[in-house]
Amino acid sequence: MFVPLHDGNGLKYIRLQYVTWTLIVLNVIAFLLTGTATDPNGVVRVANLSFGFIPSVINGVAILPPEYVVIPADFTYITYAFLHADFLHLASNMLFLWVFGDNVEDALGHLKFLLFYLASAATGAFAHQLVLPTSNGPLIGASGAVAGVVAAYLILHPRVRVWILVLGRIPLPLPAFIPLLFWIAMQFYMVLADPDGQVSWATHIGGIIAGAVLVVILKRRGVSLFDRTIESPRAVVHEEGPPPLPPALPQTGQKNDQDSVHWGR
Repeated sequence: MFVPLHDGNGLKYIRLQYVTWTLIVLNVIAFLLTGTATDPNGVVRVANLSFGFIPSVINGVAILPPEYVVIPADFTYITYAFLHADFLHLASNMLFLWVFGDNVEDALGHLKFLLFYLASAATGAFAHQLVLPTSNGPLIGASGAVAGVVAAYLILHPRVRVWILVLGRIPLPLPAFIPLLFWIAMQFYMVLADPDGQVSWATHIGGIIAGAVLVVILKRRGVSLFDRTIESPRAVVHEEGPPPLPPALPQTGQKNDQDSVHWGR
């Protein structure tokens, strides 16, 4: 797979992506407070049972012991997305959110982006529930919400160049559609190839579908899709040419100066 490093895609409508930053901070705080998915003995931690998304509980197949009931079960469609299994799980999700979230927030606006993120998380949980309706294991992680962000970025900026780290060591600048389409295709492949694995690929697919639909509905008026508006690089400046010189007497080998266009920094 690949690791996103930087996209160099500037903000056009907002000054700061403070919703993206806030979501990252909340995920980090939640991880510091709850720790890993299991304790050293392999027992699932109480926080993951209380705030993780458990399909069997949602569907009424199982009942969570009263000492673990902290919030209504329906709230876990959202709360599960702020828990992570370990530091690598947290870091990978937050890196994707950091690289791609700011431009999606820019295209939607702060409040709509927050709703978009939470709806993608909830849709991811719902997809997991459809695939594994009787599962007793708690679903945790921001992957569903982040998958929605990835899908939205692909629809908004497929031609923006993104620096990625291939195989953990090779940095490459590629148009966004190459690594992101590959990543999305892998999620659909893995849901068939590894249906019983530890990773909930269905959650990723639910987030992808939600992100692809919601970005079209929630985007600002005037925001184009698929980078249809090509903007000149900011370093290119158009300057007016000097005023025309008065006509000179024609002489052999002499040319009249004309208006010119200068391309400077």
